[in-house]
Amino acid sequence: MNVLLLVLLALPLAACALLVALRGPAGERWAVTVGTITSAAVLLLSLAAVRAFDTGAPQRMQLETDVGWTSGLGLRLHVGVDGVSLPLVVLTALLTFLCLLHLRRHLPEPGRPRALVGLVLLLEVGLLGTFLALDLLLFFIFFELVLIPMYAVIAGWGGAGRTGAATKFILYTLLGSAVTLVGFLVVFLQTGTLDMVELAERGGDGMSRTVQVVAFLAVATGFAVKTPMWPLHTWLPDAHSEAPTIGSVLLAGVLLKMGTYGLVRIAVPVLPEGAQLLAPWLGAFGVVGIIYGSLVCLAQTDLKRLVAYSSVGHMGFVLLGIATLTPAGLNGALFANIAHGLITGLLFFLAGGLKERYGSTDLAVLGGGLYARAPRFGGLLAFAAVASLGLPGLAGFWGEMLAMFGAYRPAAGLPRELFLAFMALAGLGTVLTAAYLLMVLRRVAQGSAADAARGPLPDVAAREWLAWAPLAALVLVLGLWPRLLLGLTDPAVRMLLGVGT
Repeated sequence: MNVLLLVLLALPLAACALLVALRGPAGERWAVTVGTITSAAVLLLSLAAVRAFDTGAPQRMQLETDVGWTSGLGLRLHVGVDGVSLPLVVLTALLTFLCLLHLRRHLPEPGRPRALVGLVLLLEVGLLGTFLALDLLLFFIFFELVLIPMYAVIAGWGGAGRTGAATKFILYTLLGSAVTLVGFLVVFLQTGTLDMVELAERGGDGMSRTVQVVAFLAVATGFAVKTPMWPLHTWLPDAHSEAPTIGSVLLAGVLLKMGTYGLVRIAVPVLPEGAQLLAPWLGAFGVVGIIYGSLVCLAQTDLKRLVAYSSVGHMGFVLLGIATLTPAGLNGALFANIAHGLITGLLFFLAGGLKERYGSTDLAVLGGGLYARAPRFGGLLAFAAVASLGLPGLAGFWGEMLAMFGAYRPAAGLPRELFLAFMALAGLGTVLTAAYLLMVLRRVAQGSAADAARGPLPDVAAREWLAWAPLAALVLVLGLWPRLLLGLTDPAVRMLLGVGT
């Protein structure tokens, strides 16, 4: 038994308990410090897991703990990592640390740091547990644990419309989770096991085609709400727009990955016949999301809401990659997951920085001239924008390219002509993505002499660099050296699909 992953989960949970015990002014005063130190320790532990991970066999579950949980029901505490989950664990730890670092100087109203930090740490426990769990029930528990703290963060520290946004978020996601649980119960009743590794190795054995289709439909629908897939996306823009900066970063950077991770880890390998039959529908909804998200972004007048809608389009590429049922497509989906987490996390940090400087993220209020008024801020915004549009040499390029390559040659048995149409529409989506992001740069960063004459703005401060620079650096590193990530995911993806290396 390896306890590293258990410590990874226990540490933020213990810090939550400490914050509950630290009442009064001392608790409020020390809360952010406790949270920052704890999240830094979790990040170091995740890097220790990377160091201990055997990169020569990323398809194998490693650092496993598998012990009895409740003997009467036969439930087990089974956690581990492979090449699919390890990058998401590190991404979660990194973004949580950067968010708590951000809080040291940017505590949103109405304050109450002890409650906010405690919720963020509890959120981290749920996110890490979702990516580490290897038992369906354990996965579901962590999957659900995420919802309440995110609801509370939006409702407690969000904008003027926070109550409605938080309510919409919790209703949609709880409904999706209920449908997912139905699918899990179908799988358990047919196979007699909840072990995700064993179920993936069986590859659907013990379940008829009809059962697999029904279970896949339930599981995939629940995961699609979290992704979010069009037309189940309508909770996302409101949640992003009203959430505080750290809520938006974690929501876009990690929470949206839970659904697509579930599709790759559970739905596709455990229910292959269901995946084969319904993959064209998954691809169709993904492509509609790409086009829809881009067109809606072109009509937005608020930067934060525009970035929120852009996630619908970017996650459409992830769904398209998964729908191809090919190593290239699934690798592209996993790469796009990480790239989107880094790039959109950076964009939401920047949007938060602009709101602090201007008092709004309305594009009309922001005006132009950011290059002249705050050149380092303008340059960082331009970098994040061109990364988001998929410029070659930056991380956003590889996931979209591989997803479209997978659509060019989908898995045997899938209608190639249909997927070629999906590829063409996705290509159109990249053009539209470039259009709305370049529009943002023109309206916010560029400008006339009159825009520049409004006077200088506070440029990127040292504490902001600490939170933002790691994301920009990783976007560049993964763009120039994609093998750093693909070397982990490719053998694991091939194992899940049951194809040779």
